[in-house]
Amino acid sequence: MISDKPWWSESVIYQIYPRSFFDSNGDGEGDLPGVTSHLEHVQALGADAIWLSPFYTSPNKDGGYDVADPRDVDPRFGNLEDARAMIVRAHQLGLRVLVDVVPNHFSDQHPWFKDAISAKPGSPERDRFHFYDAKPDGTPPNNWISLFGGPAWTQIKTADGSSQYYLHLFDSSQPDLNWENKDLASDFEETLRFWLDLGVDGFRIDVAHGLAKENILVDHHDPQGLSDALRLDAQMSAEKRGELLASVPFFDRDGVHAVYRNWRKVFDSYNRDIMAVAEAWVHPPVRAMRYVRSDELQQVFNFDLLVAPFVATYLFKCISDTLEMLSEVDAPATWALSNHDTPRVASRHGANASRALALFVMALPGSCYIYNGQELGLPDAELADSVRQDPSFFRTKGVQKGRDGARVPMPWSGDKTPFGFSSGSPWLPIPNEWSEFSVDAQHADSASTLNLYRSALKIRKNNLVGAGEIEWVDRGETGLLSFARGEFAVYLNTSSAALEIPTVGTLALGSNFEITLLNGVLTLPAASAAWVAIR
Repeated sequence: MISDKPWWSESVIYQIYPRSFFDSNGDGEGDLPGVTSHLEHVQALGADAIWLSPFYTSPNKDGGYDVADPRDVDPRFGNLEDARAMIVRAHQLGLRVLVDVVPNHFSDQHPWFKDAISAKPGSPERDRFHFYDAKPDGTPPNNWISLFGGPAWTQIKTADGSSQYYLHLFDSSQPDLNWENKDLASDFEETLRFWLDLGVDGFRIDVAHGLAKENILVDHHDPQGLSDALRLDAQMSAEKRGELLASVPFFDRDGVHAVYRNWRKVFDSYNRDIMAVAEAWVHPPVRAMRYVRSDELQQVFNFDLLVAPFVATYLFKCISDTLEMLSEVDAPATWALSNHDTPRVASRHGANASRALALFVMALPGSCYIYNGQELGLPDAELADSVRQDPSFFRTKGVQKGRDGARVPMPWSGDKTPFGFSSGSPWLPIPNEWSEFSVDAQHADSASTLNLYRSALKIRKNNLVGAGEIEWVDRGETGLLSFARGEFAVYLNTSSAALEIPTVGTLALGSNFEITLLNGVLTLPAASAAWVAIR
């Protein structure tokens, strides 16, 4: 089907974590030439675009999200010519290219921060960050806690003997930027234009909700007064996370929107379709709609599915609320089941349920994001503590295992590790038992997760893009979710027992081969999904 909406409105965007995609030179780390050499895999999957996590100059204390030069390529990934070649090849294959932009913080190795360390308190160099004096008792300016564990403040001393604290919501190597400083707007506009002029089609904005801070010199107490220390992370309960997101003075403040209105002017100044998607954990969810107003960004991530249980009534509310809210601002929905920051969907729900949920979601209107390896059904890898690299593991002294399990490199071929990812030793070990997950193995298996994704995305592109909104039929009360859209009825069984569903039509696709449609009855096993062609 042909849609007259912008390309991103119902696109399938494939997230590439470059360090873990493919290693072209045998140093154990994926790189940009490795990405370029395997873009045919993404095209064959049926994706419309790629989004690459950071590959910029960085000391790599936080997987490249500690950026030391946002307008150059880190040597571990190649160089600017490699980036240009990757963009050209992607476009030749019909793939748009999104790159990360990280406006909340820089690396402590960025020239600006080095200048700030050398400068005096109150200097223009320090004003680009959040430097403050200690409280009278010598403690940090407030009680904020880093999202990676430990205090959000680090004290530094300068040559003249003075000392101040600087703010870092993440690792101490990632000082937060002060967006009230006029230098920020011009510097980031230069970064945006640099990559747009190189040919990218848009951006994923890291910590998009975090740029504006309020009440920095005031201690924060959680809404129920349970603790004087703030701790917020993706693994806490949805209720607790919502309470904190609604109250913290450093997320989702009104000041962020002036930044994105200015960025939108930059995007619109180009004679082609440019888009940006915001990573914004906000509460209540309706506040996310502010990021996609007509003069701001084009998409905002919906993170509810990343933490949702496999429960039909919960999924119904999550999906229907999202569609209803976004319709009010005429923005497309985004659906993501995995990314580099959260446990993989196969580990959260198991193999069968994760396949079923993916099939169900791929039939929805809006844009789907697929994290590299998700199409193979990859689970999180079990890793020894001795090989972990996530700063949250170290800052919490091992209490949080961190995100490394979801970042283990892709298995491509062969029957033993490292499965064609590298001729060297991978930066994180690939489990020996992953032979069944390799791209080659799954390509040859008609029942594989890879072939399920390929089939679903082909049908989606040919029959569902531009098919309009959904009409709910079953809303989860019995464990069954179903809706009609275009020429298809879509079913998801989240219960622990098989369901027999009267229906008309023919079975177009199922998440497993036990699904049948005979004599007007669809037999849907537990934790499975199906698309039925009804016209």
